[in-house]
Amino acid sequence: MKIRLLLLTLFPICLFAQNPIADTELQRFEAMIHQDTVVLKKLLADDLVYVHSNAHLENKAQHLEAVGTGIILYQSIERVSLQTRQYGKVAINNGVAHVKGVFKTTPFDVEFRYTAIYRKKKKIWQLCNWQSTRI
Repeated sequence: MKIRLLLLTLFPICLFAQNPIADTELQRFEAMIHQDTVVLKKLLADDLVYVHSNAHLENKAQHLEAVGTGIILYQSIERVSLQTRQYGKVAINNGVAHVKGVFKTTPFDVEFRYTAIYRKKKKIWQLCNWQSTRI
């Protein structure tokens, strides 16, 4: 059972390993889980628009503050599916993710569809826009 669970957990990572935009997204998810705002800051565009699945809207500074101060604590972010379309230095990710965490004092466990728009700037893919909708 544990081996199967491990394989199911690693499968999305292996499946998308050849996609640099998907890899950047996984780095961003890890930074969010570990409250690593230094890494997160590099992966977010200055003009970020971040719309959570509950319709809460944040800009880059607000998102960094929420993650860094623990207003929102991400315990796990599992990408279930992903499709990436790249247009030069712009890419669009459409996927499904399962996220567990705590917002303020309220635990959450949600699965949602998302659209993420990335822009390549100085060889780094940065998130410009995030929109998620609960399933």
